[in-house]
Amino acid sequence: MTPIEPFSPTFSSDHWEDLRSRIKQTRWPDEIPGSDWGSGFELQSLKDLCRYWSEDFDWQKQIDRLSQFPHFRFKSDQGKIHFLHVKGRGPAAIPLILTHGWPGSFLEMLEIVPLLTNPVAHGLAADISFDVVIPSLPGFGFSDRPQSEGVNSFRVAEIWVELMRALGYDRFAAQGGDIGAGVSTALGLRHSEHLIGVHLNYIPGSYKPYLAPGTEITPAERQFQAEAAQWYDENGAYAHMQGTRPQTPAYALNDSPAGLAAWMLEKFREWSDCGGDLYSSFSRDALLANVTLYWMTQTISSSFHMYREGRRSPLHFSSTDYVPTPCAIACFPKEIMMPPRSWVERGYNVTRWTPMPKGGHFAAAEEPELLASDLQAFFGTVRT
Repeated sequence: MTPIEPFSPTFSSDHWEDLRSRIKQTRWPDEIPGSDWGSGFELQSLKDLCRYWSEDFDWQKQIDRLSQFPHFRFKSDQGKIHFLHVKGRGPAAIPLILTHGWPGSFLEMLEIVPLLTNPVAHGLAADISFDVVIPSLPGFGFSDRPQSEGVNSFRVAEIWVELMRALGYDRFAAQGGDIGAGVSTALGLRHSEHLIGVHLNYIPGSYKPYLAPGTEITPAERQFQAEAAQWYDENGAYAHMQGTRPQTPAYALNDSPAGLAAWMLEKFREWSDCGGDLYSSFSRDALLANVTLYWMTQTISSSFHMYREGRRSPLHFSSTDYVPTPCAIACFPKEIMMPPRSWVERGYNVTRWTPMPKGGHFAAAEEPELLASDLQAFFGTVRT
């Protein structure tokens, strides 16, 4: 029996009406006058967004759009894994697995799919296409929730190899940001024989290269360490909570649509290249489609567990750890933390380092053309 089966996203009018009712019954907290965004998601902005969500947003339209893509589910020992599989134009398409992160989902990859599968028709200069596979991480979206502990980036990487081989791809390319960067790194560390190359637009936050006793680090590396520590002190409360006590916030966020939207969309505003104007980088419909997906699948709790597993199995490299596969790093200027190249090269075989002119943490959604062009340039050179 094949481990792969077709899948169709479905729309439930009952669940949609329940969501709209809950939004309208939100108990709004107070806000200190003049606090603006300094204390978190600004109150009036969230009220306006929730009004749009309950009155104008069309979830059925989003489901209809999703249904235009070929969806499947892969049976693994961690349950069924949802994924898209869109084949590229021509016989020499490069198999590529794209892995999302949090608070994103497979939805943030949709705009880049046509650019990768039929690049010339969509204005890209190079005629290099990809067979694109976009899975939903375990516990995210339409994938099953893990029923045991230990589903970390390394275990997900194993599942990705199983999935790609079930699709007929013994060797393939990998790309990721956020959690997806950790999974793609784990692929390079543990499964390099299956990889053509690794492309990252983020370096995992837990990454620490091996430093032999007496190793001197550069001033730029020392400055990065200080800035990273300061960033976590000022902005890392969400990650600490999700990584240490994931169940506690899940009760509130699984029950309050407004709370869920605030918790997630604050990050899209802070981590993107939007200059404080959230809608300059994302449409309201795109943002709400992502939040609604989390709501309808009730996966905010299970998504947090990747943070808990990440704390238990961080990417702290030993003396024998190194990603030998050719690696490309796309450096978007508003990424939340990007180490200097020397720090990355201590653990990765970096063969391409691309400073981007604009964009932030959600590269595939913010700047799909820039990301697609860089993928073409890199994998076009390492495919053999």
